[in-house]
Amino acid sequence: MKAAILKTFGSNLAIEDVAEPALGTGEIIVDVAASRVLPYSNEVFSGERQYLLDLPAVPGPGAIGRVRATGPDATRLKPGDWVYCDPTVRSRDNVLAPDITLQGLSVRGDGGMQLQKYFRDGAWAERMRVPTENAIEIGPIDAGAAASWCAMGTCLVPYGGWVAANLRPGESVLVSGATGNFGSAAVAVALAMGASRVVAPGRNETMLADLVRRFGSRVLPVRLTGSEADDRQRMLAAAPGPIDCVMDIMPPQVATATVRAALMTVRQNGRVVLMGGVGMHGGAGLDLPYPWIMRNCITIHGVWMYPREAIPRMIGLVRSGLLDLGQFAVTEFPLARANEAVAHAAANGGPFRMTVLKAG
Repeated sequence: MKAAILKTFGSNLAIEDVAEPALGTGEIIVDVAASRVLPYSNEVFSGERQYLLDLPAVPGPGAIGRVRATGPDATRLKPGDWVYCDPTVRSRDNVLAPDITLQGLSVRGDGGMQLQKYFRDGAWAERMRVPTENAIEIGPIDAGAAASWCAMGTCLVPYGGWVAANLRPGESVLVSGATGNFGSAAVAVALAMGASRVVAPGRNETMLADLVRRFGSRVLPVRLTGSEADDRQRMLAAAPGPIDCVMDIMPPQVATATVRAALMTVRQNGRVVLMGGVGMHGGAGLDLPYPWIMRNCITIHGVWMYPREAIPRMIGLVRSGLLDLGQFAVTEFPLARANEAVAHAAANGGPFRMTVLKAG
């Protein structure tokens, strides 16, 4: 079968014939239909991000595809079923603190590397092998819609944060980073879950206006000035009442003062979700005031990715029409043009824009 292979960091992907994946117990073989190309894939493949990967490997985090073969422990899935291939692979021998690898993208720690050496190949191939629990049925779809369903991978990340914070219908929320790739998805997902208002701060007024155009008056844009105290007051003034929950999903290069200004708008007994990149490139930490956290009974959730049960719930949001994956403009490339797809994704990232590789 054909696959795109990253042989060494800093090299182009090689499009070559590779051996078919072999089915083992506890595994599913999937015929890949479509897979996202992350906007920062070029930074991973060049080595700039210093992600841990045992090379050579087939990249590609997550996919939409059809079941080709199942192992003996699969009792519901059958060949031909459409599935979402969840890239978050967890070890099975530690329920409380499993090791994790993001199949086809990165690993976390030594245990994650051990997992990646087995589930080393991601979705940028005609077929892939995933753990049985990572193939989640999405129900019948048209083959032409597979690329749009890849947006699940973007939306699931902030959805995991909202689930951790127990977002309830009717609550008011704020998304710090609302004009970014994952932040704009966080706005869409919060509204789909029933948030009454989403305060959306940012410096890009064009992007802020686009969020209002897409979602209407439930989005409350706030133009940031760079002054921590002033920006906090502007965000509070934009909200129609207390802000119940704040999610930060800012990238690493953003100043901690910008993040802190947003987080400290949350009401007494409110919740804060941290999903961004503060401190990942070194520099100052977040430095939230201890007395403010304690006296206001603030709950802080650090969230990476999402629980597995979030996936069928999100499929339900999509199937019901509450979450419209059609908001995402998709540019498709065939597998043979994977290197062009990586370059296109880097140059054309941003809210509701997605580059997809079509393997089928």
